[in-house]
Amino acid sequence: MSVNLVMAREPIPAGPSVFLAGPTPDKSAPVPSWRPGAADALAAQWAGAQPLTILSPESRHGRRADRYETQVDWETDARAAATAVLFWIPRDLKTMPAMTTNVEFGLDVSTGRAVLGCPPDCPNPERNRYLIYVARRHGVPVRTTLTDTVAAALALVTSGR
Repeated sequence: MSVNLVMAREPIPAGPSVFLAGPTPDKSAPVPSWRPGAADALAAQWAGAQPLTILSPESRHGRRADRYETQVDWETDARAAATAVLFWIPRDLKTMPAMTTNVEFGLDVSTGRAVLGCPPDCPNPERNRYLIYVARRHGVPVRTTLTDTVAAALALVTSGR
């Protein structure tokens, strides 16, 4: 079936959706984003009857928000609207420290809509240990590959949670 990619600050449609939560590459230390791979995996695995909306906090064409609060408000609204919130944390304290992600995960861990993916081969996997522990205490699916994390998020979407 089809997928629809909605980027930061674009209108959030109704229907099944997955928010891509996790570290965003910073322009000061550019590294490739993990989100295109996640979107490809979602498109490959989605078999639902309706189109799936992928909600990405990254800006289309790299256009930044006019105000910091505009971006934060959109991300908060998009996470709240999402059927599933996919956290993928390839933590690298030098290029993608994921400090905001820590807070977002803490806000979403008890919603029943979160999935946590933490690759053990990322530069700083020891910095994900606490999140993994908290996820397991709350019954949040924990995965180690992006493909498996996508599958767990889509399981939440199709279960109607």
